[in-house]
Amino acid sequence: MAHPYNAIVVGARCAGSPAAMLLARKGYKVLVVDRATFPSDTISTHILHPLGAAALARWGLLERLTATGCPAIHTYTYDFGPFTLAGAPGTPDAPVAYCPRRTILDKLLVDAAADAGAEIRENVIVEEIVQENGRVVGIRGRSKGGAAVVERADIVIGADGRQSLVAETLRPEHYHEKPPLLAGYYSYWSNLPMDGRFETYIRPNRGFAAAPTHDGLTLIVLGWPYAEFDANKRDVEGNYLKTLEGVPHFMARVRAATRESPISGACVPNYFRKPFGPGWALIGDAGYNKDPITAQGITDAFHDVERCVTAIDESLSGRRPFDAAMADYQRARDEHVLPMYQFTCQLATLEPPPPRTQQLFAAIAGNQSAMDSFVQMNAGTISPAAFFAPENIGAIMAAAHPTAGSQASRTTIALDAD
Repeated sequence: MAHPYNAIVVGARCAGSPAAMLLARKGYKVLVVDRATFPSDTISTHILHPLGAAALARWGLLERLTATGCPAIHTYTYDFGPFTLAGAPGTPDAPVAYCPRRTILDKLLVDAAADAGAEIRENVIVEEIVQENGRVVGIRGRSKGGAAVVERADIVIGADGRQSLVAETLRPEHYHEKPPLLAGYYSYWSNLPMDGRFETYIRPNRGFAAAPTHDGLTLIVLGWPYAEFDANKRDVEGNYLKTLEGVPHFMARVRAATRESPISGACVPNYFRKPFGPGWALIGDAGYNKDPITAQGITDAFHDVERCVTAIDESLSGRRPFDAAMADYQRARDEHVLPMYQFTCQLATLEPPPPRTQQLFAAIAGNQSAMDSFVQMNAGTISPAAFFAPENIGAIMAAAHPTAGSQASRTTIALDAD
């Protein structure tokens, strides 16, 4: 082996620990470093959609999660005011979602990586990505106690989030970029039962959602357009409550509940980064990020990790050249996530849907099969590209207006190609 480790993973949360676990299970020597200790929290919408739960099941970890008492979510609802669309988000093999606290999920993933044989070092601050002759060969940093940390590996994997030091150092190509679109705020409430439902409410220039999580708590996350960020930050709590008051029947439930945490907020850019180069790779938010309004981050990270680990294994084992394997990984990642990225960026503007989309939503209401498909599209179970395909939209419109015939079949709704 050219270096003490086959892989060093920088960052141990929802992308880093699964990557380390999967590589270690393949027999590679893996080091994971993170500035945090676990368990610890991080700002997150932390919805685990059904296909994300399916990844945990493939890894043998879903039972560990359910054993923590995380409630299952069997129904998603989308309240548009005049009507509500409600349906089942999953598949027969992966029927439910979860909303696990990051204190619990991240610790579970770190422990799974350690169980697989990865070396975990917490409280390590990486200060430099070491390069030699144009290739990444390791890391340099220090423990929070001050001890120097210098390690080398065949590949350094950046799983260190939006502000990735790996990405900052290597400066990969950015594409499909969009600025922050939404200002999002999070808090936890007790005595706000959800009965297995993930509820979303859409109003003009406002949106919020609620989901049950650990310890009998409910997460409420809401947002307003980024253009209002500066004005509204002067009174975040007042504007947060005013947004909830826009849906009186939900606000009545909130008045009977108790807020158990401060209100935390985040605004994020939207981007793709080229996820590899000589001796390095990017996974999770370090490689691709979008607004949290569709809560796809954890599920995306799990799928991204599986693709990337497959490519890294092909390279480290000598079966394929690194550049060829990783280029295929990048193409597969982008093809899979781009339709949801486009849909998410449109949704995050909080602009009223155009008339054709409003007609579509009205046609979906009351059609359980169509409502299930709509919910599954928002959950990432099916692609927005498939849901908004002309033949699917035509079938929905024709079912709602059987006498409209060819006019309904010509209804099309496009996703923004940029």
